[in-house]
Parts: sequence; structure tokens; C-alpha cells
Amino acid sequence: MGFYSKYIFPRMLDWMLGPPEMGKFRISALEAARGRTLEIGFGTGLNLAFYPDGVTSLTVIDTENMLPDRVNRRIAACKFPVTKMQLDAQGRLPFEDHSFDTVVSTLTLCTIPDTAAAMAEIHRVLKPDGHFIFWEHGRSDDPATAHKQDLFNPLQKIVGVGCNMNRRIDSIIREGGFEITRLDRFLMPKSPRLLAEMYRGIAVPI
Repeated sequence: MGFYSKYIFPRMLDWMLGPPEMGKFRISALEAARGRTLEIGFGTGLNLAFYPDGVTSLTVIDTENMLPDRVNRRIAACKFPVTKMQLDAQGRLPFEDHSFDTVVSTLTLCTIPDTAAAMAEIHRVLKPDGHFIFWEHGRSDDPATAHKQDLFNPLQKIVGVGCNMNRRIDSIIREGGFEITRLDRFLMPKSPRLLAEMYRGIAVPI
């Protein structure tokens, strides 16, 4: 990791996604989580305070180790057991098939290089009656906005350390072997529209 991606970007991300008003979006996204839960793309741990009581344990996994001291304080304050792991270079989740009741991805699918492989792994470790919970930003349904997203995406990938603004999140999930049972589309308030096109919902394996 370079200096920007290791020291500046994690603090900028934590500051942008950490304001109290973001909490209502996290509560709504995570309210269906239950049982043994896996969070993909843990980041700086901003979801921890918003998981419902139905979660009995949480395993979190990421390719990076952002702001470890801050993350450890958030884990220590959590009301249920949290196991923190780092994804290896192969990208395979180190868990048995059908290990989790819930898998969560928030603002993560935009950065994963091989989304098809990632969704296959999520499908593998999720129980047949489990839920995949997602809250992501992605491609706009408005053609003019989508065109601008395509135009500026190369720059966004540099500034956002691999983040893509133009991915069609619902298609990625469906093509990964899931049926989307709930999908909310909305614009994130007080955000540039190119990054404000939100996908929030629940999917089940098929």
C-alpha cells in the first residue's frame, strides 16, 4: 500500500462515512441480520454499533487492515463476540460451506476486483436459508448520470483506491446465484449524484 492508501484514505473514508446521520442507513440495512454473521469488507468497523440483537456472533474479513487501533476499540465495545480476519491473496473465504446465517456487504462490492468469484464464495458459505444483506453504491438508472459515471470511473478508481462508481449491483448479485427479495433504490443525501446512487436490500441463495 502507498502512503495515500495506507494513511490518508482510511481516515478520509472513516470521516465521510462516520457521521451520526449515516447511522439510520446502517440500521435499516442491517436490521435483518441474525445468528452467525459474516461481514465482507469490514473497513474501519463503522457497522459494529448498528447490528441488531439477533446477531449472536460476527466474523469480519477484509483485504486491508485499516486504522487498527480505532478498529480494536470499536470491537472491544461490541455487545457480541467479534472475530477479525484478513483475506488472503487467493480471495477464498476460509470457512466451511453453509457456515453463516447472514452475510453482510456494505459499500464493498464497488472495490472487489472479481465480483463473480466473490459472490460465488458468499453463496458457498451462506446457509441455504440464510440472507445476504447489502448496502452499496453503484450504477444509476438515469442514462445521463450513468454516462458520467462511466466517464469519471477511471479517476474514481484512483481517488477511491479501487472503488468503482458504475457497477450494476443488482445484476452482480443475481448473476451470483441469488434472488433479491428486497431492493431499495435511493439517492444518498448531501452526496454527489455520481456516488449517491444506492442499492440496499436482501437476497437469498437459489
